[in-house]
Amino acid sequence: MMMRQEKKGTGKQNESKMDKLRNDTNMENKYSIILGNLGNTCDRFCKGYKNNPSSEEMLEMAVKKIPFIEGIELVGTWDIRPDNVKEMKKRFMDYGIACASIIPDTFTVKEYGKGSLTSTNRNIRTSTMDYLREMSDVALEMDCKIVNLWMGQDGYDYLLTADYDQEREWLREATTALAKAYPTLRFALEYKPKEPRNFSYHARMADTILAAKETGCPNVGVTIDTGHSFAGGENVAEAVVLAKRAGDSLFHMHFNDNHGSWDDDMIVSSVHFTCYIELMFWLKKTGYGGWLSMDQYPYREDAIDAISESIHWVKKYEQIAEEHCNEIEELIKLNDAVETSRFLRRLFS
Repeated sequence: MMMRQEKKGTGKQNESKMDKLRNDTNMENKYSIILGNLGNTCDRFCKGYKNNPSSEEMLEMAVKKIPFIEGIELVGTWDIRPDNVKEMKKRFMDYGIACASIIPDTFTVKEYGKGSLTSTNRNIRTSTMDYLREMSDVALEMDCKIVNLWMGQDGYDYLLTADYDQEREWLREATTALAKAYPTLRFALEYKPKEPRNFSYHARMADTILAAKETGCPNVGVTIDTGHSFAGGENVAEAVVLAKRAGDSLFHMHFNDNHGSWDDDMIVSSVHFTCYIELMFWLKKTGYGGWLSMDQYPYREDAIDAISESIHWVKKYEQIAEEHCNEIEELIKLNDAVETSRFLRRLFS
């Protein structure tokens, strides 16, 4: 009986906190981009559809040509390493831009093809941890608060080939050790249902929250990539609420769009509309105060134009959620799909 009472109380407290955040807080959203989105255009079939500028050239392009951005995410080894961190920090200071996150490259290294932190090879697991510590040190030197962990190679392809329990335990142990060694950093686990592996251990919000909570570390949370969420069959707005209920576990946001079956990394709002209105409403209501970061790969489009379009779309949805917040709140309480449809149609008039 006591356990039921505690759960009931916790639910009311969550509801009260969310209402208070919605009513009392008017936070300015912060926009950022992943630097490599301006240059890396290779896919399975082509090594690149455009020339790939240097990190320094992409940084200059970003700060001079993309509107509204205050931060840049850097991919470890691609853009930043121990040997260039001082130079990169100076460039960021000169441009007046923040380092929004460091994304360690645990996904393009061939040695990690059968797992990085979950490899059955102890030496690979050890080298992965050494690299993640190195990138965490880089984050500290860059005054960056978030290390975004997309463990793309940690999963499996074939049935009867993986020890799910042991490999998830290796993942838990390593993440816990990293979080405890760097208590001032926030480690955001980015989930994706598949690719490059057929099954990822961090696949959707629920199992990624579980992975974060298993560490027992308050500085381990989750990154939502909207395209990953769509491809995983999630309602991304509900995923935001799940993270909130799990104790403010949403640390970071990546924005892009797709057709639902693959991580197409398209311009925001190319496919989805209502989903983004609901997402921005729930980000506001739950009091999310982190970065709104663009993560897309314009393989054939002009990168500056395509990423700028995404930012303009997200800002438009932010405006809708702000101006129509009370109306959306009432529509949710009304629970009438026809009235909701009329509201959405009026937004076009």
